[in-house]
Amino acid sequence: MKQQSNINNHYAKKSLGQNFIVNRNFLLKLDKSLRIDENDVLIEIGPGKGALTEFLVKKKFKKLYLIEKDKLLFKELEQKYKSSDNITVCNDDALLYDFNYFNLINNNVVILGNLPFNISTKLLTLWLKDDKWPSFFNRMILMFQKEVADRILANHNNKKYGRLSVLVQSRCKVSKLINAPASIFLPKPKVNGTVLLFEPIKAYQNINFFKLEKLLEKAFMSRRKKIKTTLKEYRHHLIDLDIDENLRPENLSISDYCNLTKVID
Repeated sequence: MKQQSNINNHYAKKSLGQNFIVNRNFLLKLDKSLRIDENDVLIEIGPGKGALTEFLVKKKFKKLYLIEKDKLLFKELEQKYKSSDNITVCNDDALLYDFNYFNLINNNVVILGNLPFNISTKLLTLWLKDDKWPSFFNRMILMFQKEVADRILANHNNKKYGRLSVLVQSRCKVSKLINAPASIFLPKPKVNGTVLLFEPIKAYQNINFFKLEKLLEKAFMSRRKKIKTTLKEYRHHLIDLDIDENLRPENLSISDYCNLTKVID
């Protein structure tokens, strides 16, 4: 029997990773943590049935974009907000959506979303890859599977620290907002979630993000091996940067990896 849950006659689609937030107390708590002002342009990814949207529309903002892949939910949202001049509903896949437009506007851009767990890291990496940094957004408030959130937040010398930790923290200051237990969703997922706040930083803005990605793939391919093995082709750079080659990938800091990225060809 397929695991589907009916929310106002709409079945959650497993293929789209849909898990609707149905707990109002959680939404109230999340709403209180949002800092939105009248000059902000909001982008909500995967609004679904509009549970969070209902709180957003009560705030003062410049413009709200709702990006929903599900055609039926898109039509419901479009009908609901058709008379609102400052709300645009888009029937698009966020992974394919062209966000370049937002680089051209002079307003603060805030990305929000209960991201589908199956594409959450792909979306996050997509927004971090922008050649122009800081990028088009001023901050992001996003939900992730707790295990993924823990990896994003992890510091070096921690077993959860890895490729994702470095990529994200080289671009943003990340902080935890609130926990999202599985019980707030319908259908109920097998895992809990965590809502994170991302704020772009400039400390490593000149780092080639693609080179950093390739370096991290090599470093963490065998995370229990020492970097003198996984990064042996860069041994002379490790020596020049005074990085101990007997360390393991999880022992190098964000700045270590960024400094190494700077000097490799």
